[in-house]
Amino acid sequence: MPNATLLNMEGKEVGKLALNDAVFGIEPSKSAMHTVVVSYLGNQRQGTQSALTRAEVRGGGIKPWRQKGTGRARQGSTRSPQWTGGGVVFAPKPRSYRTSVNKKIKQLAMRSALSAKLADNEMLFLDNITVEEIKTKTIAEMLKNLNVTEKTLIVLSENNEQVYLSARNIPGVGVSYVGMVNVYELLKYKKVIMVKDAAEKLGEVYA
Repeated sequence: MPNATLLNMEGKEVGKLALNDAVFGIEPSKSAMHTVVVSYLGNQRQGTQSALTRAEVRGGGIKPWRQKGTGRARQGSTRSPQWTGGGVVFAPKPRSYRTSVNKKIKQLAMRSALSAKLADNEMLFLDNITVEEIKTKTIAEMLKNLNVTEKTLIVLSENNEQVYLSARNIPGVGVSYVGMVNVYELLKYKKVIMVKDAAEKLGEVYA
């Protein structure tokens, strides 16, 4: 069972955190993470894009000039794709990009993302994040104490509006919690700051 250094908001070591080896210590599966991320991004798409084909564009019912004798290329309609104002070849139409992923693949991808972040030293663990009042300065000072300058995801054990509102104005900083965090978010951010309770809950849920 891997042990991680537990820090406080001042960046000082306050102890050790025992992590679940089945969640934070596996060999990451790149294919599982890729499958889940592609599915996640596809499911975010509305699929409402639409364009008109030559059959749907208004006008163009008459032949613009006679077939022969003009010296110009033969044309049957002013709404052919090569004309300005013409239809679109293979025009996109509303469709669903939604795909489903097997539950076991989702769990494997989450364990892989957590293990990869820990193995690459891109994950920090805090004993707790306490925000007395909604203040961006509090979170900014915490990041400075932890020497974190990259895009960072803060993972809490449960939804905390004070932390979220305090962090949302800092560029490149996101806030999530155990019930909402996903593989895409974990891979999107360079650093992950996770509170002790969140790490323990993830260890129980995905073990």
